[in-house]
Amino acid sequence: MAGIAIVGCGYVADQYMQSLPRYPELQVIGVFDRNPSRTAQFSAYHSAPRYDSFADVLGDERVTLVLNLTNPRSHFDVSAECLRAGKHVYSEKPLATDFEQAKQLVALAASRGLWISSAPCTLLGETAQTIWRALREKQLGDVRVVYAELDDGLVHLMPYRKWVSASGTPWPYKDEFEMGCTLEHAGYYLTWLVAFFGPVRSMTAWASIQVPEKTTDVRLDTASPDFSVACMQFESGVTARLTCSILAPHDHQLQIVGDRAILTTPDCWMFRSPVTIRRLIRIRRRQFYSPWGRRYPLVGADNPKIPVRGSTQIDWCRGAADLVHAIREGRKPRLAPDFCLHVTELTLAIHNAGSRPGAIPITTRFEPVDPMPWAK
Repeated sequence: MAGIAIVGCGYVADQYMQSLPRYPELQVIGVFDRNPSRTAQFSAYHSAPRYDSFADVLGDERVTLVLNLTNPRSHFDVSAECLRAGKHVYSEKPLATDFEQAKQLVALAASRGLWISSAPCTLLGETAQTIWRALREKQLGDVRVVYAELDDGLVHLMPYRKWVSASGTPWPYKDEFEMGCTLEHAGYYLTWLVAFFGPVRSMTAWASIQVPEKTTDVRLDTASPDFSVACMQFESGVTARLTCSILAPHDHQLQIVGDRAILTTPDCWMFRSPVTIRRLIRIRRRQFYSPWGRRYPLVGADNPKIPVRGSTQIDWCRGAADLVHAIREGRKPRLAPDFCLHVTELTLAIHNAGSRPGAIPITTRFEPVDPMPWAK
């Protein structure tokens, strides 16, 4: 059993607690938030021990791993302090809001003989692992192009003030709008794409702010893109286009186009989103995709399901659990530091493309990721 501490008891922390029962090897030693009332509320709701200070977290020798679930602006400072205190870190996305700081975290972890890993962990879910297996089996032939959508509708017109977590924390709409949908969402598909097709060699991106003022009761301190699009060239030769917005109607579809077939899944936020393959058919002088898709068998279908409530069906603790298993087994985690740094570089480059649009050379690379054992 590994002792973990949760730092940051906000909206997303409740989602981690919902999936925690799936992993008895993860023991919550304590929780902490810089807002004492939030710490107390979260601790009482989940019957979890609480810390009175961040220093108490750092000084607790029972803690092997810290889950950094703070606001993205705090990710670097909190993670750095935890690493200096000898704790492994699993951070919410992104590793840091500045690429140089993200590189510092990876270097700091390596210098201390520690691991730092980052959300999202949906790559480790049943749908992503199923798609990856189909690609390894060459079910589509050679892959030529990929379209990935992460549109969430006109969020600024939705009743987001009524969105409340299980323990009673309101959705942090000011922070969410200030961070922007690219920083918050791009990683859900970027992690899949780079695991499937390898490092990105170059990328052309563009981002814009279509709705500058998204709230009526509080002024945003920072304006971030609410629309972005990136075209990526992978070292494997595959090309992909990723679109993020909180404007266009909800669409989380992934399409992977190969020489023999097209693979689709409707939503990367669902760990068991169905995977469909439609074969390319030729009849005389015509060529088209079969209107009857074949459901590709979901790998890991016998894995225990998590009773997660809400708009996403994600096993939020799977990445942290893999990190703990990696520490025990003496291997690198699947969401390894070099992998997370590559995803962070891509995410920040897309996010910042409003001020620096155009072709972007990508500097980081990573070692290949292993599939989950039940998906090999």
